[in-house]
Amino acid sequence: MKRVLDFIISLFALIILSPLFLIVSVCILISDGSPVFFRQKRVGKNNELFEIYKFRTMKRGTENVASNDLSDANVKITKFGKILRATSIDELPQLLNILNGTMSLIGPRPLIPEETKIRELRQEYNVYSVRPGIKGWAQVNGRDNVSAEKKALLDKEYVEKQSLMFDIKIFFMTIHQVLCRKDVNEGNNRT
Repeated sequence: MKRVLDFIISLFALIILSPLFLIVSVCILISDGSPVFFRQKRVGKNNELFEIYKFRTMKRGTENVASNDLSDANVKITKFGKILRATSIDELPQLLNILNGTMSLIGPRPLIPEETKIRELRQEYNVYSVRPGIKGWAQVNGRDNVSAEKKALLDKEYVEKQSLMFDIKIFFMTIHQVLCRKDVNEGNNRT
């Protein structure tokens, strides 16, 4: 049921948001050239790697690590990229990941493979039994401002409590968080 809802919602969202995709793509091309999309290996369901899609927010040539691991993230993020990140618009191409079955709308955020500490905790807590999501329980409970251990525990809690109503709650908490620009950490800067 969740997979069917994810597919229908993401397909509908892609159709409705196609003008926004075009505008964002043109703005990225004008502000920093191509490519428009950023692709990166992430850890998904069953601890398997998949390729995630995002709008590119970092300058070309930036090392491929989590932004909170960059000591100079604000220098590496383009001016337009800051807007995309603050509004979470950079995440919208992940609707394509939902269509191809590698992600869900709601679920634990997919890690980069190099995040070994939290990856091991997630393995121990059976977090990889579910598809990763565009937004998740850990993100609405501290996002970038909680430790790897706390994130893994929140991810475990999501797996244990998952239901349609819980996903709806996370969805609305996400909207509130984005509108308030809460708990965003880019390198050493916290808001």
